[in-house]
Amino acid sequence: MLRILGSPKQLCAGVSRREMLRAGSLALGSLGLGLGGWNDAGLTLGDLLRGQAAASEGTPANRPKTFGQAKAVILLHLYGSPSQMETFDPKPESPVEVRGELKAIESSLPGCQVCELLPNLAKVMDRTTVIRSLTHPYPLHGVAYALTGVPAIDVPMELNPHDPRHWPFCGSVVDYLETLREKQNPPKTKRQVPRNVALPFPFSSRRKGEVPRAGPYAVFLGGEYNPVWTDFVGQATRERVKSLREDTYSALDPYLGVNDEAHFEVPSASQLQPDVTLDRLNRRRSLLEQFDAGRSQMSGDKAGRQLDRYQQMAFNLLESDKLRTALDLRREPATLRDSYGRTLFGQSCLAARRMVEAGSKVVTVFWDEYELAGSGWDTHWDHFPRMKEELCPGLDQAWFGLINDLDQRGMLDDTLVICTSEHGRTPKLKTDRGGGRDHWSRVYSALMAGAGVARGRVVGASDRQGGLVADSPCSPKDMLATMYHLLGIDHHTILYDALTRPLPLVDGRLLHEVLG
Repeated sequence: MLRILGSPKQLCAGVSRREMLRAGSLALGSLGLGLGGWNDAGLTLGDLLRGQAAASEGTPANRPKTFGQAKAVILLHLYGSPSQMETFDPKPESPVEVRGELKAIESSLPGCQVCELLPNLAKVMDRTTVIRSLTHPYPLHGVAYALTGVPAIDVPMELNPHDPRHWPFCGSVVDYLETLREKQNPPKTKRQVPRNVALPFPFSSRRKGEVPRAGPYAVFLGGEYNPVWTDFVGQATRERVKSLREDTYSALDPYLGVNDEAHFEVPSASQLQPDVTLDRLNRRRSLLEQFDAGRSQMSGDKAGRQLDRYQQMAFNLLESDKLRTALDLRREPATLRDSYGRTLFGQSCLAARRMVEAGSKVVTVFWDEYELAGSGWDTHWDHFPRMKEELCPGLDQAWFGLINDLDQRGMLDDTLVICTSEHGRTPKLKTDRGGGRDHWSRVYSALMAGAGVARGRVVGASDRQGGLVADSPCSPKDMLATMYHLLGIDHHTILYDALTRPLPLVDGRLLHEVLG
């Protein structure tokens, strides 16, 4: 890997001492080595990773067979937090002030009911595991808590992506560790698509008048490991009125519907100017490499490493149209696009499948706020109208389309799919217009499917009111630990933060009850 502003000391495998230390203190301990016993020739990255696995997951002989079964993960995050009662854990026997006005229906998984607004999702529950006992103590919009290893969250952290207390996003962790592995065993071909991609547009960038929210960022790993964000290209086709306190938003909304031209692009990264031929591109690369060589004696810094990785990725993307092709949904048959739902979320899920097929490792789809803060799944007001007209129909079609499509292509066996959120919603309804449910983190639900996950299983249970865990409590950290396991990463692996403090990827347990 080129380093524009210089190169730190390299070990024999081409991995910097700092990178080895950042990723490896657990392995040092498991191999009986202290830091004083470190030597450049005595420990390779392979030794280090094997030591990490032996320290916690066990040896290959006794490790669960599901370790590393997933080649990739598609992570769906429903920002704002859906109600467990109106999705995957209905309570038809509860009082009306709890169960609300919607009914439960049977699914293809015997004994597992879902909300009546999810008839298509119900058809693929026999290929899905539903977790009904997620719980944690932070009823905030803590995307960072749900998708990173950070042990606690508060409102200042939620509203500040640059708060130094944040831990790196799970997709960034996977990208970072995979980069270390590639330094040990360089691939024979250049990567033509980013390893860590997020859709449909940069997180928290389409709501007005609010500070950006925290969550999907690499933080102390360095900005070069942030997700590569796409931009949505297309037109919304349906309109509705949304409100937040005294604010009202009435306009076309892509989460309700998008036109046939809807697709995604990576801004400026995947397209050459019309007059830039590959010969000219290669001459520019040569000049840049000469410039870098002339600076090779200067000390490296984080900005230089980030710029170098961005440059290499940009060159790779410019030389190949694989990324642009993967994001161009117009290449898909209309019937397949229809199966995902002609909404921003549905088409994002289709693009996620195409990105995994093209070679991405972690593809995250956010159902994000749009125009008005407090949109997405944050249904303090107009709960039932929004669940009926916007939220459940979009989720229903997208999950059905994604699971069916992956399965028919033979990709479900090695692609992990997770649908989760920050928390759930209060079991007791408010009497505000259209009903409403506030934040509730004592119990909520999530879906998992695909590589290594049991087909057709209900894990855990909530009580009769849908307000507390009644059986098998688990946390979002346990889901992350299980995701890392399925991707072949020991979740006890140690990272070092900006202050060189050792941090595990996530303090969670492997959910054996989820695994197939």
